Parts: sequence; structure tokens; C-alpha cells
Amino acid sequence: MNTAEQLATIDQLWSGPFPADHGRSTAGWGGPGYVVAELTRRHGVREEAEDQAEADRDGLSVLLAVHWGEPYRFSLWSVHTAALEHGEAIPEPWDWLSACAQDLYLWSVGERWVALAVAHQGDDQPYQLLAIVTDVAPP
Repeated sequence: MNTAEQLATIDQLWSGPFPADHGRSTAGWGGPGYVVAELTRRHGVREEAEDQAEADRDGLSVLLAVHWGEPYRFSLWSVHTAALEHGEAIPEPWDWLSACAQDLYLWSVGERWVALAVAHQGDDQPYQLLAIVTDVAPP
């Protein structure tokens, strides 16, 4: 997916409805109150793939900042750790994201939150640049 397609996907997520049930949608997957789309997938040597995915995120965030201002950098690692230590429930999509991404870039846009995250779900899995749109405030 090129940059123009990534921006169009984010706009589609932001302006479209959320799925009524958990599962796939036309742009990706989601559930009540959120939708997620994979923008890039990076394979290869761990450090190189991670660096490429982070560079993808950083470049796209510069373009989004033109419209929405500078993003907040939000630590999902601390959310996940605190929830485990205190037995707290985390609402979706934040629970799922906190298990596969350390942090994300976050914008508050109208009544929705837009985020970019680099996700990694295991040693043999690729690094994914994800776009997330939700009406659930971050924990």
C-alpha cells in the first residue's frame, strides 16, 4: 500500500461506521467502537523489520500532523503492565493493542481517536503498521 492509499484508508476508517459485531470489515477488522487496518507488513531480520515499520509510522505521522497536529506518544506497555499487576480490565481496542504494541501515536479527532501503532505478535510474525480508529478513550 502506498502513502496515498494509506491516507485514504485512514480517512475511510475515521469517517466510516464501526462494525456492529467483532470481525472483518471492508477496511480491516474491528468491533463495536473501533476499527483497525493493516497499512504495512515488514518481514526479515527483526531489528531491520522493526526499524522499517517504525520509519513507515514516523513518515505517515508527519503527514497526519499537517491535518490534526502533533500526535501524543502513548505508552501501551505501561497500560498492559499496570493491568496485569492490578487485575484491571482494559477496554478494546486498547487491551488487544497493549498485548502486541509497545506504544502508539495518537490523535484526538472530533469524537474519535486515531492511532498508528507498530505491532508485533511473536518472533516468527511480521511487524505491522496498524491504523486504529475508535470512540473509546485510551485508558
